Amino acid sequence: MTATLLRTAADLHARARTGRRAVVMTMGALHEGHATLIRTARKTAGPGGEVVVTVFVNPLQFGAGEDLDRYPRTLDADVELAGRSGADAVFAPSVDEVYPGGEPQVRISAGPMGERLEGAARPGHFDGMLTVVAKLLHLTRPDVALYGEKDAQQLALIRRMVRDLNFGVEIVGVPTVREEDGLALSSRNRYLSPVERRTALALSQALSAGRDRHAAQEALRARAREVPATRARAEALSAIGESRAAADAHAVATTAGGPAAVRAAARLVLDEAARLDPPLRLDYLALVDPSDFTEIGDDFTGEAVLAVAARVGATRLIDNIPLTFGPFGDAS
Repeated sequence: MTATLLRTAADLHARARTGRRAVVMTMGALHEGHATLIRTARKTAGPGGEVVVTVFVNPLQFGAGEDLDRYPRTLDADVELAGRSGADAVFAPSVDEVYPGGEPQVRISAGPMGERLEGAARPGHFDGMLTVVAKLLHLTRPDVALYGEKDAQQLALIRRMVRDLNFGVEIVGVPTVREEDGLALSSRNRYLSPVERRTALALSQALSAGRDRHAAQEALRARAREVPATRARAEALSAIGESRAAADAHAVATTAGGPAAVRAAARLVLDEAARLDPPLRLDYLALVDPSDFTEIGDDFTGEAVLAVAARVGATRLIDNIPLTFGPFGDAS
């Protein structure tokens, strides 16, 4: 399948439109993670619908000292990959097309949620991101827009903007795509030298350690639910030597786990990576409520996100995984 390259909104609006339009927004330098988004968009739009991929390196979301100038531009390869993955069109506007009067005086504010984690590390980033997403949603007029879950805070903010400002579009998150060694796919991975890449693997390894600690905790909770509820049952189990094991499971499940243990398991991996050569320089490790990206407490129940950001050499990387916390005694 060959994707049509479009440079102006007028060209995009002139296209005959039938069925659902699904949009995938990118900054180019497309890789397999983007290809997965496009393939998912193709399924979402259906055979009678249309998939549009946007390629635009948005200057508003790059802060001072960030990599706007060296951000990779590979439009020809992007158009080829987009078409091969199922896109009908690639909309690659110029900066003047998106911001015809120069930098916009009126912008979307990400609010308090946009000042946490990534927002604290990159002031103004989310205001710029939401501004261009709002503009591209208006320019492309999709029925559904798809975004990767690797940028969890970005996805949460887009969902919040669409809900709070009554955008008539469905937002779909697509799970993170990883390379064979576990590193989350990113256009910035190409900046890593072989030794830097080995250090960078600590991000996904830390998340896996937190997830594994949580899984072990849930297994102990399941075992604790087998603790006898009556004295008669306790005596019966004691006769076959199981009461101590059940009691141990109960004690560990109720006192030695939860969010604090997940954070500790992940941080242990990151602390070890900080001693490597080259070292990993941690920006943050956070276990947050995805509705507002505030840290969760030890009594939290529900969906959560374990997120990490760090620098290896000159390259800054982010990653996250979802977790679910249930109350003791309930399935999670």
